[in-house]
Amino acid sequence: MAYTLYSMQDSGNCYKVRLLAAVLGLQLRLIDTDSRDGSTRKPDFLAVNPNGQVPALVLPDGRLLAESNAMLLHLSEGTAYLPDDAYERALSYQWLFFEQYSHEPYIAVVRSWYHLVPNGRVTYADRIPDLRARGYKALDVMETRLAGNDWLADSAFSIADIALYAYTHLAPQGELDLRPYPGISA
Repeated sequence: MAYTLYSMQDSGNCYKVRLLAAVLGLQLRLIDTDSRDGSTRKPDFLAVNPNGQVPALVLPDGRLLAESNAMLLHLSEGTAYLPDDAYERALSYQWLFFEQYSHEPYIAVVRSWYHLVPNGRVTYADRIPDLRARGYKALDVMETRLAGNDWLADSAFSIADIALYAYTHLAPQGELDLRPYPGISA
């Protein structure tokens, strides 16, 4: 049986779940769900995720899971993408929390206002400089780690890298310049 993912094509949070599934060779049945058109506020979707957000994952046994990083943790359990060592696993968690609290609220939001929200760069012009500055701060933290390491959490590719790749590679769509970040670019 396949997993079912309620997913919005433009969402980095949805993309990271699709990316891990592809890496793992998992079959996903995708249900395109656009939060911008009210689809996530309809009763049938709210029965899947009462929070009214994508992604939402239906496991093969019918159980439901929300929050993209929870999905990454669940799908990576018992794989090389979530370390067995407790400390190394905690480093992965650390980067997942960083992604949600110090990265995504700035890089993804500015990208959304520039790329997805009609007139977003005009409507939110007064907030963009602060968010962009915080986005660069997050990129600086990542670059510090990646300047001497190939991967974020450990010595191997993990869900930490997938989680942070999802919006980092789209940062230029919010006019955040990645050229000064060779570690990230590598």
